[in-house]
Amino acid sequence: MPEAVSADAVAVALNTAWTLLAAFLVFFMQAGFALVEAGFTRAKNAANIVLKNLMDFAVASPAFWTVGFALMFGADTAGLIGTTGWFSQEAGFGHLDLSLPFLAFLMFQTVFAGTSATIVSGAMAERTKFASYLVFSAVMSMLIYPVVGHWIWGGGWLAQLGMLDFAGSTVVHSVGAWAALAGVILLGPRLGRFGPDGRPHKIRGHSVTLAALGVFILWFGWFGFNPGSTLAATDANIARIAVTTNLGAAAGALAALLAAWLKQGKPDVEAALNGCLGGLVAITAGTAWVSPASSIVIGGVGGLAVLAGTALLERWHVDDAVGAIPVHGAAGVWGTLAVGLFHEEQGLLFGGGSQLLVAQFIGVVAVAVWTFAASYVTFALIKATIGLRVTPQEEEHGLDLGEHDTVAYPEFVATAATAQEVAPLPSTPVMAPAPASARGGGD
Repeated sequence: MPEAVSADAVAVALNTAWTLLAAFLVFFMQAGFALVEAGFTRAKNAANIVLKNLMDFAVASPAFWTVGFALMFGADTAGLIGTTGWFSQEAGFGHLDLSLPFLAFLMFQTVFAGTSATIVSGAMAERTKFASYLVFSAVMSMLIYPVVGHWIWGGGWLAQLGMLDFAGSTVVHSVGAWAALAGVILLGPRLGRFGPDGRPHKIRGHSVTLAALGVFILWFGWFGFNPGSTLAATDANIARIAVTTNLGAAAGALAALLAAWLKQGKPDVEAALNGCLGGLVAITAGTAWVSPASSIVIGGVGGLAVLAGTALLERWHVDDAVGAIPVHGAAGVWGTLAVGLFHEEQGLLFGGGSQLLVAQFIGVVAVAVWTFAASYVTFALIKATIGLRVTPQEEEHGLDLGEHDTVAYPEFVATAATAQEVAPLPSTPVMAPAPASARGGGD
């Protein structure tokens, strides 16, 4: 007769399979990011966009494996950074007391690191040097993201303060947004984004269809992102997390769509897509600790925060090509603070007092200061050495040609070239002035 398998061994096997499945879902979100970014930018930059989304994960994986994972989860005494386990040597992580194999945990954390890095690419799209972006991706995965991760998930000082972020509204999403903000400020707006009088000009992406497909993939992948963060198939709270994740996304889409509809008089496709992502980002921090009813409020406000953030960036003449900063930043900050309000045991609105809300606020501010400052210095060094922005000529003709000597749509280029022989096309795309509205794709 076969040897009986203990209940503990079965639990470990289930937890391992569940965590790896969730990691694979989160990895598939890279495809969602690629489609959202490509759809909400112009056809002449599509090949550059998809290559960046491939390569930032290819860069993030070894960077996180060699240094980032140790900084994030290694043992320490001061609560600032980990100092053991370089090159992800398992012997340096005995203090974690994992309920699944070490390498399964490493794989899950690696896909999260890749997610944070890829947020930056969308905001800085259509004018950033490819090599410069890869250098930043390495620094992001090796240093900037892991430090925040240690503070909150690795037992660092914010965790000791009591801050909670279940699946990464701040650790993953706000970190990506603050880094992106530093980058776009140093980079400057795209050609033609703002007129001589300062009025914003909307630069439309080439395929709402691709962007929508990307949002569907991201929504699907988020069921690995949030429920998978239990790291345990034996955790019955997975069901609550799946429901609150789904309701947060739906509420974000509905709130943003209705708000844009009331303002513009028509239902705005891009607002709904952006709002859905904002709802997902917002619910991510508290998804395990809030009720389904609360998740609707959190997700709905997250969708509205995206619209407000988009308008604010336009007012400040900050050009985020796909709306990554409002989606991951504005909604991420709100979602993190919302834990302090809606946590069913510690939330202010549920009789838990203000202690958690204060801890959440301190965490939001500390992460913003560290991430923005470290990213700004990194981008400034890149700008002063290898350069950050492509030439005006390369930007006008598209990064596909200038950076990669290729085109994403050769048939389109051939048709345009034929038409140009008959009637020369304008050198820059025709853009109509547009009000500050919810466009982009949140990356």
